[in-house]
Amino acid sequence: MLILALLFCVTAMLYASVGFGGGSTYNALLVLADTDYQVLPSVALLCNIIVVAGGVWHYRRSGDLSLVFALPFVAFSIPMAWFGGTVPIHRETFVMLLGLSLLAAGLTMWFQPPDSNAAPPGSPLVNWFVGVPVGGTIGFLSGMVGIGGGIFLAPILHLLRLADPKRIAATSSFFILVNSLAGLVGQSAKRGTAEHMVQLADYLWLALAVFIGGQIGSRLSARALSGRVVKRLTAVLVLYVAGRLLYMSFA
Repeated sequence: MLILALLFCVTAMLYASVGFGGGSTYNALLVLADTDYQVLPSVALLCNIIVVAGGVWHYRRSGDLSLVFALPFVAFSIPMAWFGGTVPIHRETFVMLLGLSLLAAGLTMWFQPPDSNAAPPGSPLVNWFVGVPVGGTIGFLSGMVGIGGGIFLAPILHLLRLADPKRIAATSSFFILVNSLAGLVGQSAKRGTAEHMVQLADYLWLALAVFIGGQIGSRLSARALSGRVVKRLTAVLVLYVAGRLLYMSFA
């Protein structure tokens, strides 16, 4: 248990330093620890909320988080994350989807375009045209397997140059927070609220570990290493765990 808590703490520190929550890796670590797969998404979503909540508050105070800009991406992702959380899923399917999600997350983090200035603001209709389908798709996957989805949203925003790097980080953190909350509610509805709370109580020590790691990561903010180096190191970790899960799934 001590080793698992340490791994959660380090994961939270790495992800928080680049503006993410780490839900996909928390899930994978729990799978490798042979934890009951039915409670895994809820634990990961709870840890996500703890890690990104402080970042969202900070971004809101600094003015980098624009709710008007974020709205198209979360408007459909919130109900879809809730719906994804209510969908029953077999362990084999869960492990396969989680492994594929981690593989995609690791690749997008490794090949994420370098930060660049945003293009001149376009019509808000463009954000809605992009945000609704993208947010809904990521939201559904987020609720079902217990990830926040920001690790997929950020590269898309960078690629399309819809905002500056700080606003993208702020929007991704907010996206992770609301999707994790909606997905957690959906998971609770699927399993029964009372039973769900009892099960989560057994993992509060992991919540404490990610709180500590998240606080360290958000304060370091990659001061010792460049953000790109931290992203590459995190991508290596994610890809390694993805390989382990996919081997378990297909072997």
